[in-house]
Parts: sequence; C-alpha cells; structure tokens
Amino acid sequence: MVRAIDSPPASVNIIPMPSPLRLLFVSTPVGPLGSGLGGGVELTLTNLCQGLRERGHHITVLAPEGSKLGNISIVEIGGQLQPTAHTQGRSTPVIIPGGSVLGGMWRYARQQQDQFDLIVNLAYDWLPFYLTEFFSTPVAHFVTMGSLSEAMDQAIQQVAKQFPRRLGAYTRSQAETFGAETFGAETFGMADAFAILSSAIDLDLYDFCPTPGSALAWLGRISPEKGLEDALEAAEIAQAPLKILGKLEDGEYWRTICDRFPHATDCYLGFLPTRELQQVLRQCRALLMTPRWVEAFGNVAIEALACGVPVIAYQRGGPAEIVRHGTTGWLVPPDNVPGLVDAIASIDHLDRHACRHQAETEYSLDALALRFEQWFEAIIQTV
Repeated sequence: MVRAIDSPPASVNIIPMPSPLRLLFVSTPVGPLGSGLGGGVELTLTNLCQGLRERGHHITVLAPEGSKLGNISIVEIGGQLQPTAHTQGRSTPVIIPGGSVLGGMWRYARQQQDQFDLIVNLAYDWLPFYLTEFFSTPVAHFVTMGSLSEAMDQAIQQVAKQFPRRLGAYTRSQAETFGAETFGAETFGMADAFAILSSAIDLDLYDFCPTPGSALAWLGRISPEKGLEDALEAAEIAQAPLKILGKLEDGEYWRTICDRFPHATDCYLGFLPTRELQQVLRQCRALLMTPRWVEAFGNVAIEALACGVPVIAYQRGGPAEIVRHGTTGWLVPPDNVPGLVDAIASIDHLDRHACRHQAETEYSLDALALRFEQWFEAIIQTV
C-alpha cells in the first residue's frame, strides 16, 4: 500500500541532507516562465528554487524558450506550447503537438539524466508520468492541479502504484480530487499517495500595510474557473471599489464580464511584477477568492497575508486550508455571493498583524525548502 508522507510543521527542525543534491526541475510547457501563462506554477518554481539553492542544492531548470527566472540557471527549449489542461474536457485525449516543447524538454531530461540526483516534474501533462519508469534517475512529480481529465488520473494512479512516494501536491483538498484506487485486494484514497507540501513566498518582497484604503482586490488568471463575476457582483452590492490584477487569459470570458459589469475595464490593472503588485495589494481591505473549481492551493492568498491583507474565500479547495476563519479571513459557502457581501461587511474586525504572522510562520521559503528536502530524501532512499 502507498502511504502518505506527512509534511512537518514549519517550526520542526529537520537534519540537513548530508550533501547537496543536483536537481533538475522540468517546468510547465504551456508558456515561458515570466509570462503568467503558467499561473501559480511560475511563482512556486521561483520560490522553491530560491529556497533550495539557499540551502546549498544545485538547481537547473528546463523551461520553454523565452523563460526568465531571476539568476537561476535555465535550459531553454524551443517548440510548440502545450494547451492548458484546465481548458480541456475530462474525456479529451492526450495531445502532444508535433515539435512540442514538452517532448523537447523530456528528451533533454532523458539525455542528461546522469548529471542529476533527482528530476522534479511540475508539468500537469501525461507524458512525464508515462516516462517515469523509463528513467534510471528517479523522477518525482509535484502535481500542481486537481483532477481534470481521465487520462491524467490514470497516469497519476499508475505512478502511485509503481513508484510509492513519487507524488507531491499542494494540499490535501487537491489530492483528494483524484479519488480512490484499488491495488491488489486493497482500496485506498489516492490522497494517501501524495506528500502534502504546501507553498511559500519570499516574504522580503511583500511589505506589511496596517492601514488600508477602501478597495478590495481580486487576483488571478482571468478565466471562467476563477469566478471573477462573483467578486464584481459582491463588490458592487457592498459598494466597495474592486482592483482586478492578473493575466487576461480568456478574452471571450473577459468580454462577457465587461458586458455585465461595464466598469470592470476601469478596475483592471493588468498583470504586474511582484513589487508593483504588492504595492497595490497591500493597500486593499481584503482579497476576494471566488474559484468555481477546486484550487490546488492559491498562492495569491499567501501573497495577501504577507501584506497583512485578510482573505475572503469560498470554502473550496486550497484556500479553505490556508485561511484561518475569523482570524486571517472569512470562509464563505461556495458560489454564495451574499456570503461574500456579509464577509466584506465584517472584514475590519480582523487583525492585519495576524495575517502577516501566519505568512511568516507557515509560508517562508526556508519552511518550503525543508518540506521538499524531506520528500526528496524519502524518494532517493527508496531507489
């Protein structure tokens, strides 16, 4: 039976690994790092590489051509980008276009595998899961979204069966979306196959603001599964200005939003770099999170907390595991706009210092690096 690896609390001291690891991270093939097309994966990869490098590990990243990741070494691979998984249906067949960047990245990984102690996949794509058994260097998979397709569910289940401990996820809620699987005579929840690893941010990049203005914030990819219309409706009822930040991914959806809420164009501030983003975010009264799907985590929530901004979120997926209801935000029944409005009315009852404290104690880069080190060590010891 595959068993879960419990992630340690941030305060637990873990003995450092005996020697630095040579790690190859294979990024998402849906867009270059820095473009915003990869969503939360981009921020996770940036912070994970920084935290692990500070602990002495040697990091190389494989990513699509045109990627930028600070001063981290990147091997850029050209080719046709993959379609995003969340825009496909559950029964959509596996698609690997000719001359794909996905194929190019995994061809490089296989050719260079002897140069690394561990290969870490962050792509939510069928191919790397299928290839796992053909590598001599162990391949670990940090799964960055919940269950979205039958083909991916089967690929993930196969890795769980053949390679215990090789799967990682942000949250328990995300892992539970993969259902149950029967191995031999035993059936168990697929969530038990995952190391639950959470996320982190570089807290030095986010400034605490004790006295916000009147505006609310909504931050994320502008795409149907993010539910922006609920945030706009709630802000309108509450008569509070709303600042919209994030990558405009779905133009048709955005036009529908603007037809219903003509003032949305005035609210939209674009896709901003971290420094500029936090300057806007920290001055807001609260962050609204209105996903219509199970968010794997919700990096925007911890970005808000780091600025001292409480989070109002639907009680669904990752945000429900981040927000401390009544202390660092309010959790609202899913798809309940009146609930959002009530939470907005109560937001000033919360202590913004408590929000920053939660970010500092649970979501630092060092805490993230320690969790991943423990996972990596467990994998390497089983090879």
